[in-house]
Amino acid sequence: MQWSILCDFDGTISLEDVIDSLLEKFGQPGWQQLEDQWRSGEIGSRECMQGQVRLLKLDPAALDAHLDQVRIDPGFATFVNRAHALGLPLRIVSDGLDYAIHRILANHGLPPLPVVANHLRWCDDHWQLESPYQAEGCRSGTCKCTCAAQARADEAPRVLMIGDGASDFCVSEHADFVFAKRRLIAHCTDAGIPHAAIDTFHDATALLPRLLDGSLLQPSLPRLLATA
Repeated sequence: MQWSILCDFDGTISLEDVIDSLLEKFGQPGWQQLEDQWRSGEIGSRECMQGQVRLLKLDPAALDAHLDQVRIDPGFATFVNRAHALGLPLRIVSDGLDYAIHRILANHGLPPLPVVANHLRWCDDHWQLESPYQAEGCRSGTCKCTCAAQARADEAPRVLMIGDGASDFCVSEHADFVFAKRRLIAHCTDAGIPHAAIDTFHDATALLPRLLDGSLLQPSLPRLLATA
């Protein structure tokens, strides 16, 4: 039974949402209105983030200083090493910022990992957001469902998704199994999606052998784990 792993970044690998933390500290007036429009469904995450990034008032040096303080899940490095040892392809799929992801992982001594995310670009005196992984009919900057389909076609017949929030709701319905944090636990429970609830990546590492031997796919087990 072959698996590939897709993993969200903000709030899943990082302990905070990087974009939210930047907006709260460096966002100019108007970013909260865009956030409210996204939460109400008036606009998609791609349109929301493109507008919010333009409202960030900081230069590249200040961005780096902020990113260098971002903490990650204490078990993520161990999880990466275990996944590689088991021969499991691991890719970060994020509706966040590619530059931030690469810098934060490097700060914590992680090896370079494949990253699918929005592209952050500094243009003279302001930031711009590009979304090279958007898809027709999807309002997200990164279409994680397309990433799941590509992983299934190119890497392995089964996909494990690891995530925590709203940007992972859709792709969780297209994955074969989910390791869920925070709000994604409730979504998977309500939608009947096979999943296991995790607090940290130490939990995810411990569950990998049971995923590979098939025991996590027993129908009753995810519900027990989610309510434990």
